[in-house]
Amino acid sequence: MENMQLLLWQEVKEVDYGHNGPKGTFKLDVYGKGKYLFEILAENLKEANKKYNTTIPWYIMTSKENNQQTIEFLEKHNFFGYDKNKITIFTQSELPLIDEEGKLLISTEHKIKEASDGNGGTYSSLRTNGCLADMKEKGIKWVFIGGVDNVLLKMADVTLLGLAVKKGVQIASKSVVKANAHEKVGVFCKMDGHPKVIEYDELPKKMAEETDENGDLKYGESHIMCNLYTIEAIEKISKEPLIYHSAFKKNTYINENDIEIIPEEPNSYKFESFIFDAFEFFDDIAILRGKREDDFAPVKNKEGVDSPRTAKELYEKYWNKSKNIAFNS
Repeated sequence: MENMQLLLWQEVKEVDYGHNGPKGTFKLDVYGKGKYLFEILAENLKEANKKYNTTIPWYIMTSKENNQQTIEFLEKHNFFGYDKNKITIFTQSELPLIDEEGKLLISTEHKIKEASDGNGGTYSSLRTNGCLADMKEKGIKWVFIGGVDNVLLKMADVTLLGLAVKKGVQIASKSVVKANAHEKVGVFCKMDGHPKVIEYDELPKKMAEETDENGDLKYGESHIMCNLYTIEAIEKISKEPLIYHSAFKKNTYINENDIEIIPEEPNSYKFESFIFDAFEFFDDIAILRGKREDDFAPVKNKEGVDSPRTAKELYEKYWNKSKNIAFNS
């Protein structure tokens, strides 16, 4: 680990399941007392630091809207015992919002209304905020990028690192097998000879249901936001424009009579790039298939799959199993 430092990044988003605040400030009801998502990540990092006798630099990406709230939250909780000198917080870039007629939305501050440009904006944001230069100065050779909402995220994954080194690739990513043909996750594939991930809403139904000779889904390897890069790969991608995807969302705005309009239905388009859109800049990447019960317990929905309830169950089951293994050994 001393020769191959890891940089950690977590995307901080707002959530839509009753929690008012950045996603990392959500408290998951585990073991009766609960743990914040940021707390869970900090614990995992501290465990890795202890194991490898180092202190891993942790970079946290926020939006302009939740940046101050995130900083105040982490300061209030003393960064959950993590060395604050090893933490860098930076903001994501934004793109304008437009209505159904292609006109720009105006905010209550009488400025063009903008929204974060998707997790694909991470690369350029690292460069424009000076984080990339900081990494190079620190001698960081490998960069891990993961989402704040996966409570089983392994940020210092030496198996993933070893696979990347063995395969001689600049990017390695972890996957899990799709739960079913229509699970709402992106899937790995190759297009025009280059690695790619197709989002669930862009994959035709027929292709999503296609199986191979063993009856397994042909497009069944899920992208779960567990990506490892060489620093050179991050630098290369940060200078390349990524394609934009559009999403139809609800956004308040000021109309021509200077009245604030609060829509009840989606009324505007936001544009965003996806982090995996950068994979196609490379000839190949390594993919490590993990296990859902060990690697993927996201908090995305209010109820049902990928909800606080399922994340709690998977988190407690995983750590109870780990404690039993440690005790028995």
